[in-house]
Amino acid sequence: QVQLVESGGGLVQAGGSLTLSCAASGRTFRSYVLSWFRQAPGKEREFVATVTRSAGATYYADSVKGRFTISRDSAKNTVYLQMSSLKPEDTAVYYCAASAGGLTVTGQDYWGQGTQVTVSS
Repeated sequence: QVQLVESGGGLVQAGGSLTLSCAASGRTFRSYVLSWFRQAPGKEREFVATVTRSAGATYYADSVKGRFTISRDSAKNTVYLQMSSLKPEDTAVYYCAASAGGLTVTGQDYWGQGTQVTVSS
């Protein structure tokens, strides 16, 4: 069992930056691929970024590539999402997720409760 708790969301102006954190419980943190997803009002939940177990590889949605950076700290059991050059269309609830290897919404084994990010124009 893995429990995920996100933090760091808030209100930021367009062009600004924000860093989200997701603290994971459990000794099996290193066994999971960790991802961030987001869901805007009235829209489907969508993939944002993934970091592999060893942090050897990262993957990003085209919409955030070059602006967002995902990383993980195994010593702290935490995964981060650094967001810069934020746009109003980045406004959404951001979710941390853990999986055995899936990059899709349905492929995740555990989810956090989500943290709201609002970007004002």
